[in-house]
Amino acid sequence: MEENKKQQQFLVLSVSELTSSSSSTSLFAKTEPVFARFGLDSGSTELRFGPDTESSDVIVFNLPTCQLFKVGPAESLCISEASEANKEKTYSRGISIQFRNEEESRTFHCAFEQWKKEVVVQECPLINGAVSTSKSKFDDKIEASSAKMYFHYYGQLLHQQNMLQDFVRTGTYYSAVIENRADFLGRVVVDVGAGSGILSLFAAQAGAKHVYAIEASEMADYARKLIAGNPSLNERITVIKGKVEDVELPEKADILISEPMGTLLVNERMLESYVIARDRFLVQNGKMFPGVGRIHMAPFSDEFLYMEIANKATFWQQQNYFGVDLTALHGSAYQGYFSQPVVDAFDPRLLVAPAVSHVINFSSVKEEDLYEIDIPLRFLSTVSTRIHGLACWFDVLFNGSTVQRWLTTAPGAPTTHWYQLRCVLPQPLYVMPGQEITGRLHLVAHKAQSYTIYLTLSALVGDMLQTSSVKLDLKEPYYRMSQPQAYSSAQDQQPNQLLQTQDMQFPSRDEDGSVLMQPPSPTSGLELHSL
Repeated sequence: MEENKKQQQFLVLSVSELTSSSSSTSLFAKTEPVFARFGLDSGSTELRFGPDTESSDVIVFNLPTCQLFKVGPAESLCISEASEANKEKTYSRGISIQFRNEEESRTFHCAFEQWKKEVVVQECPLINGAVSTSKSKFDDKIEASSAKMYFHYYGQLLHQQNMLQDFVRTGTYYSAVIENRADFLGRVVVDVGAGSGILSLFAAQAGAKHVYAIEASEMADYARKLIAGNPSLNERITVIKGKVEDVELPEKADILISEPMGTLLVNERMLESYVIARDRFLVQNGKMFPGVGRIHMAPFSDEFLYMEIANKATFWQQQNYFGVDLTALHGSAYQGYFSQPVVDAFDPRLLVAPAVSHVINFSSVKEEDLYEIDIPLRFLSTVSTRIHGLACWFDVLFNGSTVQRWLTTAPGAPTTHWYQLRCVLPQPLYVMPGQEITGRLHLVAHKAQSYTIYLTLSALVGDMLQTSSVKLDLKEPYYRMSQPQAYSSAQDQQPNQLLQTQDMQFPSRDEDGSVLMQPPSPTSGLELHSL
């Protein structure tokens, strides 16, 4: 169990002994505060009730044998299992716990379930005699160093502020919730990856009966503070610190709300946690806000961007850098720069064909479907130009009962903190108006909470098939962050004014069989196949 979970304390109103006559007797003086404490003692997990940590007048329950039952809004029964007699369980002791309010009762039940789960994971032998490890499903598929950096990043207020100040994002969520009060009024809501708790507060404003805000990073502590600072809402929000894959809730949710989108929709792999929350907590036919996501893709032409990336590697063309010939690394450097997806806002006039879309229905998609995403591509060029790669953006739908709201990151729309993403090819393709462009966008999830991108585009020039491919790491983008500019003069540049890329190039294959272009020399270029 984690160090910070070795003790957890709750103030309760009273603790009474249950007797055979169905009556109860108070166990502690009413003049002193009574605490319920979860903790570890000599490797055993216990639940203690008493006035303070130094007092010998305490009641101790062995947590693995405890049962907790809710009998009223602020009252629960805790029963300790003593042994098994003739295969029938007997119970040695029962107490009635009176909480100060329903909110504190909910929080205690959540903590009880969480501590109970930790006990099962760490202490209970399996049927075959093996002992389960404490690693969760999240830990199994995400490397520890990536998770540590991820939760550190989102545990800082400055990054939460960056997202909150994305008024397109925050305003769309607010409108989607408030305009669909009917979906939230009197309902139980789970906020998946709650961050600062802003979406939980929106749900409470819309009349939610109760909101469980699940947050794994240190931001959970800030969320509690923010929610406590809104007294008209805080009684209906419980912040739970932990991963959605691990925590337990005392009841099912009628609606999930989350902001699980990363760059290209899927970066950071939080969509998988959103789907896991759906399977664990959502009632049948419950709602998800958002419920649908779409990745949009279209080929683009941008000579300025292409030259900017290609020219970064010219440093490695020096043959006498303090007496050292750097050219042996030029090809690797060239390939490295093109392996970075470009994140920026671009002018939609750079697109050379209508976009195609890939739809992900969050209500039905399986978690495993997000491990590998394969998207066939087919476009018809509208202009005569050079294609420099594939532009991508996404949108999500809040399918409310009253109003449907889309949150879009499309080029030409108000800019969000996601911007757009472009995969730039090492060698451009030449196309004419009406010409077909085909290819494949293949995304493979990896343990650094992101994806490897394999992009291939092809086009015919006469009887010659041009093919250009690139492998990119979505985890390591080039944050260009420039605002859209007029590119009309750039498109008038002739190919011979740019990098010399007219000689023939033949592909190599990566270990997984994907076709990749060799890093070109200054005179290498496009791959051509005679048909």
